[in-house]
Amino acid sequence: MEDVAAKAGVSRALVSIVFRGAPGASESARQRVLTAAEELGYQPDRRASRLGRSRTRMLGVVFSLGHDFHAEVVDGIYPAADEHGYEVVLSGVSPRRDEEAAIRAVLAERCEGVALVGPQLSGRRIAGLVGRLPTVAVLRDVRGPTVDVVRSDEAAGVTQLVEHLHRLGHERILYLEGGTAPGAGPRRRAYGSTMARLGLQPATLPGGLTEEAGAHAAARILEQPDGRRPTAVAAFNDRCALGLLHLLIRHGVRVPEDISVVGFDDITAAGHAHIDLTTVHQDTDALANLAVNSIRQRLEHDAAPTRSIVPPTLVVRGTTAAPSH
Repeated sequence: MEDVAAKAGVSRALVSIVFRGAPGASESARQRVLTAAEELGYQPDRRASRLGRSRTRMLGVVFSLGHDFHAEVVDGIYPAADEHGYEVVLSGVSPRRDEEAAIRAVLAERCEGVALVGPQLSGRRIAGLVGRLPTVAVLRDVRGPTVDVVRSDEAAGVTQLVEHLHRLGHERILYLEGGTAPGAGPRRRAYGSTMARLGLQPATLPGGLTEEAGAHAAARILEQPDGRRPTAVAAFNDRCALGLLHLLIRHGVRVPEDISVVGFDDITAAGHAHIDLTTVHQDTDALANLAVNSIRQRLEHDAAPTRSIVPPTLVVRGTTAAPSH
């Protein structure tokens, strides 16, 4: 810090003011300090600058590693937090690190609030871990009086997919369900109710979150005689749909001529030209902004917890068409 002060021609105290974002530095002095720091390659120790402060302005984000859509939500949280002067501290959930450990890690970093992306824990367990800390559950409808909720309208998204396939002329529409994953229950129920409303017979197979799950489902479908196979398959998410697509195509099944395939989430890979997957788009920027704002309202205005639902959008691409027969 002394080197930055000398190069900028200001006092060490003024350099500290600039890096803390505190009032007291003119714009010209601030620019000289920042330019000097950049030329010297100096990075302030943000952890040290937070010691002794009543507020850390740090937001903990817990998410599952390996879930493409969770990563896209986290990518939206960064600019949303930065816009309001908050830093993001990430803590990942993996096969060898459970969700409770991930939550404890962000609490140890003195985070002021926590965003849980696709949490699996019960609302009671979340409340027990986080206590009175402002907490928002993203992508899951967690029940609890102290937890904010920000999620997509899962049921509306699945309804749009099934109705799209029905308009194309499909009647044998198979659903690959998501088991106990966040959002799986509402999507499964929406599939069943929409099929019943349209006078169609529902049919499900275990799906899941990964390409492997989709490939296993494809193998089950390929065991069926041609005349009994579904003419359309709705997968729990895009990664499951990708695994399904790859195995079907490898075994000579034409998509969409023989079987139409749809996903859910609209991850980046779904829009690639060689995939071109029909899917449901979840607005990650809207979800991220609402999540950050809900914590801000709790911290800055002592607001009550809220529940926000973001409408999804059907994206029609090249993996759906009218049944060939």
